[in-house]
Amino acid sequence: MKRTPRARGLRMATTAALVCALTASLQQPAVAEPATLPAVRAQLEELYHDAEVATEKYNAAGEKVTRQAERVRLLQTRVGVTKRKLARLASQAGAAARSQYRGGGLPAEVQFVLTHDPEHALDNASLTARVHSGTRRLMTTLADAHDELRGLSDDASDELERLRGNRRAMASHRKTVQRRIDTARSLESRLAVEQRRQLDELEQQDAADAQAQWVSTGILDHLGTETGAAGRKALDYATRQLGEPYVWGAEGPDSFDCSGLTSQAWLAAGVTIPRTSQEQWRLLQRVPLESMRPGDLIIYHADASHVALYIGAGDMIHAPRPGRTVTVAPAGSMEILGVVRPDA
Repeated sequence: MKRTPRARGLRMATTAALVCALTASLQQPAVAEPATLPAVRAQLEELYHDAEVATEKYNAAGEKVTRQAERVRLLQTRVGVTKRKLARLASQAGAAARSQYRGGGLPAEVQFVLTHDPEHALDNASLTARVHSGTRRLMTTLADAHDELRGLSDDASDELERLRGNRRAMASHRKTVQRRIDTARSLESRLAVEQRRQLDELEQQDAADAQAQWVSTGILDHLGTETGAAGRKALDYATRQLGEPYVWGAEGPDSFDCSGLTSQAWLAAGVTIPRTSQEQWRLLQRVPLESMRPGDLIIYHADASHVALYIGAGDMIHAPRPGRTVTVAPAGSMEILGVVRPDA
């Protein structure tokens, strides 16, 4: 797609005051200042990308904490159950010993001589010996199991605390990025109406150019148009969220980040998938781009930091970035890393 003269003119628009304010407000290291509106937009896009990466890392850290907390809970439950069994057996063994004491503690051979039913006495003595021996073995086994479980529980608790520390670090980093994003958005909001319009036009032009290049490969002739029942449900859910705001770490019901939208859409379809775009890329089944069908997830950027649902006809639904809402966009408008299929 060729650019119009107006688009070429926009790319040469000089915004010295805007650039100076942006560079100062973001407190960037000393670097060459961008001198055009496209360069300013590229800097803003880099900030938004950094924010999304930070968000996905924070979400991943939160998922690890949740899983580890559940593991600790299960281990502690098992420790408690084993401890109660051990106490019950100890109580039973003590009761048996007291009973033997009250009975005079007569050896089995003496009871055999004095009883009127020697065969019954012999059976009782043999059974008692086996029960006592079995109880001792079981108590030893349970004691060993209790100690092992206690060790596992302590190790798991230590790991949980480490993961919580990681999440706190991620949260701190995310707040730092958020402050930079807030500054950028504040600066954008102070732009003149014409400048904001120009920025929007540049973004739309870049997306259209990328889409045109993608479509020119003939890819749309190969993409599927049919999807399964679960895929249709996921798409229906995502479609109902159009217009909802992008919010870091959100997964509904009234706001989403990119992977919050995709994970909740497939959850609504009865399929549980990983929470973050990186984990969705790592764990879900990958399919060739040429085999993509509606409902599949498109993973974007080399670091798998963004994800969207393919809806067909070369389009996708996604939660773009802070300050935007869930929207339909050209599937080829960003760098595609690959495609995964949740219901493969």
